[in-house]
Amino acid sequence: MSNVINDPDRYLATAAEMLAEDGKNDVVEVLRLAAVRVEETGWDNWDGGITIWTIYLLIDPAAYARLGARRESFESQIQERLVPVISQFTNDRYGVTIAPRVEPKPEWRHNKDDVSRVTRQNIIDGLRLDGIGWSGRLGDVEFLQRLYDLQALPSTDHRFKDAAGDIWQHRVNNPDDWSDDWVYDDGRFNLLQGPSEAFLRFLCEMVHPVVRPDRNEALHLVQQFNDQLRQEGWNLVEIEKIAGRPRFVAQRVQIGGRSVTRARSVADALDAGWMQKEIERLENAVDRDPALAIGTAKELVETCCKSILTKRCVAFARGADLPELTKLVAKELSLVPEGISDASKGSETIRLILRNLSALTQYLAELRGLYGSGHGRDGKHRGLEPRHARLAVGAAVAFIDFVTETYHQRGNPPAKS
Repeated sequence: MSNVINDPDRYLATAAEMLAEDGKNDVVEVLRLAAVRVEETGWDNWDGGITIWTIYLLIDPAAYARLGARRESFESQIQERLVPVISQFTNDRYGVTIAPRVEPKPEWRHNKDDVSRVTRQNIIDGLRLDGIGWSGRLGDVEFLQRLYDLQALPSTDHRFKDAAGDIWQHRVNNPDDWSDDWVYDDGRFNLLQGPSEAFLRFLCEMVHPVVRPDRNEALHLVQQFNDQLRQEGWNLVEIEKIAGRPRFVAQRVQIGGRSVTRARSVADALDAGWMQKEIERLENAVDRDPALAIGTAKELVETCCKSILTKRCVAFARGADLPELTKLVAKELSLVPEGISDASKGSETIRLILRNLSALTQYLAELRGLYGSGHGRDGKHRGLEPRHARLAVGAAVAFIDFVTETYHQRGNPPAKS
């Protein structure tokens, strides 16, 4: 009995081997990935008394949901193989239950636009390491009153009726009571796990001209903040100047609003669902993973070309590369406008523009191999940055916008009889 409790994997491995022999590989996969917990769950007085145990196979909640109605069948198949294995060593009865694994997930209340706890912690850790005073030239109470109604927040000291008196007592009257970075761990402000809006507003206030009048110091902090926030899709951006010094607000990162809008319009016009997926990938990757965004921009141009050629019934090789596809599109759509003088010169100029636009994404995609996350880089190595990704995306959108408008002007050729 104790062996089963202390070393359940020994018995489950034998059951898994039998299941694999029977071709039950999906059941084996559940066993392989499950964490195991064995608990006493009952007692049967029959035949001198038998202890009833349950072997809980704890799997990822999403995997548990995907099992659906198959869960009971999986449990039955595992238990059927376990009975002859365990019965060699004990008369106790063992059942099998597959259950979702329960783990602390402090991020579960956050939506996709929130700043994660990890990023907040990184920013706070950086401030602590550099010894940056969060309240700047202001006192703690004066700074926090710009963001919160301290009279409405509770005191942790029974001698004071609100947070304002509490903070004054322990940071002004007795300044050694609390550390300089106390605010980061104070549950009343909940900067680590509270609303993203409050955390971002706190950062913006830290670099407000009244709080930190040294422009260079404020800009340095903003750069540090943005290095972390950009991975979450946020940036602190200058909105105005106060006495010649910038004031910042938090904004969602965009890859150039009009470019995204035009790209989506193109995808809708071509009825190209796959392009929509690529555009979504671009939005998510341009600041977090510039190399991925550049590769996706190239794929966006390829998808646009293939969609237009397919709609106009133009054959192209399955392995056709980007230059071949753009050449076919330029020829099929007769991209030189009619009725202009010196048509051959105009044709060559437009051809070069289109070739360079489409080639730009190709060239930048090739740079990923040089500046991507390869091995053996020295300490001075720097990878591609979001500005490179925006260049590729802008070129890609300009290309697909132009050729799609031309496609709609030309219309599809008449069907062949």
